[in-house]
Amino acid sequence: MQEENKAKKSRMPHIYVLIVCIILACAAASWVLPAGEFDRVKNEAGRMVVVPGTFHTVESTPVGLFGAIKAIYTGMVNAGSVVFFVFIAYASISIMISTGAFNGLVAGLLKLFKGKARTAVIPIFITIIGAASSTIGLFEETLPFIPIFVGISIAMGYDAIVGMAIVALGAGLGYSGAAMNPFTVGTAQGIAELVPMSGAGYRVICHIAMITVASIYTMRYALKIEADPTKSLVYGGDFSKFEMDEKALEEHPFGIREKLVLLTLAAGIAVVVYGSKVHHWYFTELCAVFICMGVISAVLMGWGPNIIAEKMASGFSEIAMACMMIGLARGILIVLQEGHIIDTVVYGMSLPLAAFPRWVAGEAMLVMQTLLNFLIPSGSGQAATSMPIMAPLSDLLGISRQVAVLAFQFGDGISNILWPTAFAPVICGIAGVKLEKWWKWFVPLFLLILLTQAVLIAVAIQIGW
Repeated sequence: MQEENKAKKSRMPHIYVLIVCIILACAAASWVLPAGEFDRVKNEAGRMVVVPGTFHTVESTPVGLFGAIKAIYTGMVNAGSVVFFVFIAYASISIMISTGAFNGLVAGLLKLFKGKARTAVIPIFITIIGAASSTIGLFEETLPFIPIFVGISIAMGYDAIVGMAIVALGAGLGYSGAAMNPFTVGTAQGIAELVPMSGAGYRVICHIAMITVASIYTMRYALKIEADPTKSLVYGGDFSKFEMDEKALEEHPFGIREKLVLLTLAAGIAVVVYGSKVHHWYFTELCAVFICMGVISAVLMGWGPNIIAEKMASGFSEIAMACMMIGLARGILIVLQEGHIIDTVVYGMSLPLAAFPRWVAGEAMLVMQTLLNFLIPSGSGQAATSMPIMAPLSDLLGISRQVAVLAFQFGDGISNILWPTAFAPVICGIAGVKLEKWWKWFVPLFLLILLTQAVLIAVAIQIGW
């Protein structure tokens, strides 16, 4: 009884409660911090960017309690495009998952890798997901894969954390080590007036280094759980809805229909790459592609319209809580904007950098961008706010603008699966893992990756990249 009471007292608040508390804290900060903003102009790409050296105070507009409450609704409306994209992408991919094609693919890998060697599945899929994230900017689109990898990981003798980590690390590290992500690297380099997608070679090296660190960390944990399931951080949790029989998984059929489904996925990704790069597609067009992928996969399996509609509705239900988190978290940004303190925070964080020596300033940029992602969990939004300041500041410090962009993408990427204002609560909600359990597992790895990033930035500065 005492142990139970202790557990109740130390229990983390519900994620909705946590996000609302952050909204209220930001509202309180708007009464303390001076309101200020930068002048902004439209660049050649049509994006509004900050004009360096133009920060000035403005009339204070503190956000009251009622204003903070209104920001909850406003944030949900503001995040509507992202929310409905996640709804449609998740439901469409969930149709593809329900065909069993991914189970069949994993079954083939399990037959190839026996015993402890099967942990090779972990770096293989982190790398595959990371490659898609690095090149075409997949992030929200990877969320539907979390349930399937949670189920596969449990069937392999691991736990839910391993399954969600494969997807989350692949997406997060893909953004951190992005070679040609149009939403982050493309935006940041455009603002920094660098050749689009230049410096990709070194960024690929960075991506490989971070994937190596993350894979080793995850594989060690997986082997520990395989040897002693009680060592799992989620031991005793109910993951019955994800569970698969290991023998059934290994013997899962992988016939022509399943292979055609995977071919449909590959073709869909190719279409997304082409459309994004050539025609600058965004959520509207991408949603259309995902719907087509889901319907084509269902037709290949011989399913009728009613079955397709039922599976789509099931996908909507499964992702509803996570989508609510996205809308709720956007309320944080709304409060910061209405209180006119977001530019104040950015300006205040940039001031100390000018006083640091060159080698320290590069690392300080990394820390600043990581912290800034707590407030602006949008890659392109963070680039538009911070890069107009970081790019000219890097010139003054004798650091290349490529390093400034690298610090930005490092800070933006992996912290997306750490901060409660970004995707940490979303991936936990989908996987059925408590946020505090995820943090307990992930924070040590995050610090290792942060150290790796610091070394990579130091090397970049040293070699004059």
